[in-house]
Amino acid sequence: MIKLEYIWIDGTKPTNKLRSKTKIITEFDGTINGPSGCPIWSFDGSSTNQASGDKSDCVLQPVRLYENPLDGYNSYIVICEVLNTDETPHKINGRFKLREIINGNQDEPWVGIEQEYTLFKDGRPLGWPTDSEPESQGDYYCGRNIGEDIARKHMDACIKCNIKISGINSEVMLGQWEYQIGADDPLRISDDLWVARWLLEKICSEDGITVSLDPKPVKGDWNGAGAHTNFSTKAMREDDGVNEIFDAIERLAQNHKEHIKVYGDGNERRLTGEHETCDINTFRWGISDRGASVRVPWQVSVDGKGYLEDRRPAANMDPYLVCHKLIETICGRK
Repeated sequence: MIKLEYIWIDGTKPTNKLRSKTKIITEFDGTINGPSGCPIWSFDGSSTNQASGDKSDCVLQPVRLYENPLDGYNSYIVICEVLNTDETPHKINGRFKLREIINGNQDEPWVGIEQEYTLFKDGRPLGWPTDSEPESQGDYYCGRNIGEDIARKHMDACIKCNIKISGINSEVMLGQWEYQIGADDPLRISDDLWVARWLLEKICSEDGITVSLDPKPVKGDWNGAGAHTNFSTKAMREDDGVNEIFDAIERLAQNHKEHIKVYGDGNERRLTGEHETCDINTFRWGISDRGASVRVPWQVSVDGKGYLEDRRPAANMDPYLVCHKLIETICGRK
């Protein structure tokens, strides 16, 4: 007997959410050979903003499989693409669009995503006083923050199910943390990020804590939450690749408004030109500049090759859409 936890992205606007349901398979030979070993399933799309009531069925197509680190033996997480009943991609299926633009791409794009998040309990960021604000920012980043037990439990869960997590750290605001996924193939990293988000929600719910991906979870003199996206092509990673990086930045500058449209809901509250951001209506890049739209890390400048960091995406962005837009702009449209 095995448990298959099917997860997919719903049609909630303006920010999509994850849904899930579990299939029990009793006739089981002891192995699951990837997503092809998981049956296609369906769900009521009229209840997830993905279909009308008179044509409510939507199809779940398994595309990647993870062992479930939060459950017992023979339990798996199955990430799915949503299809229409005629087997065409659903209109919200950003993964299909990303897969299409990657297929046959000779530039070999890689991404790494830095997912910031804020922990909440009883309507307040974790660790905040009930009727006032804590001490101002300064000591929390990579320092004396709260929620480390959750961050480390989540990190271990990601490692157990082979998510390509590469690190964690506490962030600038009290109750705020970050984990990094990648770098690798954008499709794999985007899948990993969605599953990592799902795992964190489950882990936090055990302690009555919620996870916020709001770009500006607290008004005032506090940092927002982003999903800085590191991007490179094969040419960028080779000797003298920094020239390719500069060319890519120029293309990003020319398409700034198009990118902002898919970089997350409510991002205008975060991209103000303060708190390590560039104003949402401005595109600016710099070496080692965390107040820029796009940062070229100092080490990349020294090495003459590597990657660029797009600091514009919000914490609640859809990685499929962000990766697609970066590839489309930098590597050419398809």
